[in-house]
Amino acid sequence: MASVVIHMCVASEINKKIKVKNYDDFLLGSIAPDISKVVGWSRDLSHFINRNISNYPDVNSFLNKYKINNEFLLGYYVHLYTDYLWFKDFIKNINYNGLITLIDGTKVDYDSKTFMKYIYNDYTNLNIKLIDEYNLDLSLFSNPINIPNVYMDEIPIEKLQELLDSASLIIENSKEHKEYLFDIYEIKKFIDYSVDIICNDIFKRQLTKNME
Repeated sequence: MASVVIHMCVASEINKKIKVKNYDDFLLGSIAPDISKVVGWSRDLSHFINRNISNYPDVNSFLNKYKINNEFLLGYYVHLYTDYLWFKDFIKNINYNGLITLIDGTKVDYDSKTFMKYIYNDYTNLNIKLIDEYNLDLSLFSNPINIPNVYMDEIPIEKLQELLDSASLIIENSKEHKEYLFDIYEIKKFIDYSVDIICNDIFKRQLTKNME
């Protein structure tokens, strides 16, 4: 799945186009599904993945269950859609004929353990660059959290502070140089691609209509 910072970049760029009223709730929603990893809940549950049908988040399943009437749920939708695009249209292009190609051209034998190692190394390498590139407002991690008035079966809303604490620590530690796969320009292309597709879907479905 895309990193917390990538999700925040997508949400930040989308906000420039749709101008939500409560940006903190929107940003919090855009990272909320990843609380499953922090608290030990099922990622498939939080990301609306039905393995009998697909390995991707099912955005329509989410929209059929929850009415988008606040910024938090809109951010949650943006997260699911971003992860859908990440797995469907981006990540599959990294593996080629059983080899992972690092950014310096080095070929590494592909297996799931090695693949995940390099992906998560990339996240720590890219976080600071992306924060600077998109001038991300990180005040969400330092200000007192306002728990949104939302109930969801898929995540423990009351424990969102634990997600913010974990993400803040990851960002703080994002200074170690490691080998990596992703060129920041490719990540920026993915972010722009996601923003365009998701914004078009938001306008098409009129998802902000009930928040006015």
